[in-house]
Amino acid sequence: MKNPKVVLFGLAFLITGMVVYLLIDFGIINLGNNSKNNNPPVTNNTTISSDENGEGGESVPTPTPQPTGESKLKIFNENSNTRPYAIMINNYPGAMKVQAGLNDAYAIYEFPIEGGMSRSVAFFKDTNTSKIGTVRSARQYHPYYAYEHDAIYVHWGTNHPGSDAISNLKITHIDANSTGAGKGKPFFRENPEKLATEHTGYTSIERLKNYSSNKKHRMTTDVKPPFKYSYENVDLSSKSGAMSANTIELKYGGSYKLKYTYNKDTQRYERSYNGKTHKDYFSKEVFSTKNIIVEYVKTGTVAEYKDAAGTNYLDITVAGSGKGYYITNGYAVEITWSKSEKKAQTVYKYLDGEEVKINDGNVYVNFIQKSKGATIK
Repeated sequence: MKNPKVVLFGLAFLITGMVVYLLIDFGIINLGNNSKNNNPPVTNNTTISSDENGEGGESVPTPTPQPTGESKLKIFNENSNTRPYAIMINNYPGAMKVQAGLNDAYAIYEFPIEGGMSRSVAFFKDTNTSKIGTVRSARQYHPYYAYEHDAIYVHWGTNHPGSDAISNLKITHIDANSTGAGKGKPFFRENPEKLATEHTGYTSIERLKNYSSNKKHRMTTDVKPPFKYSYENVDLSSKSGAMSANTIELKYGGSYKLKYTYNKDTQRYERSYNGKTHKDYFSKEVFSTKNIIVEYVKTGTVAEYKDAAGTNYLDITVAGSGKGYYITNGYAVEITWSKSEKKAQTVYKYLDGEEVKINDGNVYVNFIQKSKGATIK
């Protein structure tokens, strides 16, 4: 029989490691930016005169001039120069039932993370959404997609490589781990379902604007999203290789399975997870989307990084190219994506080389391992 003291010591060590990992992930412990293996900065030809602290230059994606005249789009005002917010959203299955505000986002990017789960970045522009969340921590690949939109990046803590990415990008960001939560702060807590603390953080556009104004963040941009919107209805049914897409099932892991179901009356895709309808906890409105992009990416682990429990952090392909699908109005067509460098905007094209234009409406971009695949019926 093993020595009881040795067994107890081993259990205590394991539990301590898990507790430290959770404290880091929940944003209670801030790891800072003291890693030995920083992601190298990538140069960009376009600079803004000063960063969020008024010092130095902040690189941003090359801007596309705003159009003149009245915007023809409902989801996205082409003439607005308001800088968007990119907010980290908690997709832990037990906390998805208390999510709020996501139908106001013009785009939501959903990524795999550790543990077979996902985490999202929701983009808001020209809205006054009063409750958005719940907000969670950053991973190292998330800031690059906020950067594509020249967005102010909003998160509740970060892991070590995520901190490196934020630092190297010099991206304007708001971290609840630094600002705190409560009255007069950009974040607040609510817990209607008596969940663990890490699932209780929310923010609002008004709170974020007030904080940004006080911190003298740059509040305007000439950068447009990487999506090309169509003024006319996009009908994929006549495209080569088009297939019916009434249901789309995506497997992020054993603990999280996502499904979109096409509603012919509204011409939108309604979300469900693990067999449950995905809806706003407070408004009871079902989360839905006009457009879906499935982006197949390679996954691996971050070299030289482990969490407190000894597990490697998940990593995904950021720069590079691959295939996927564009889905709208009940049909899906295979597409390609390409991102020439980490700080470049993603370009989406049909297989014949024509650039994809998406329907006027919000879009979910689902990053997923090709080995797990997408089931489209």
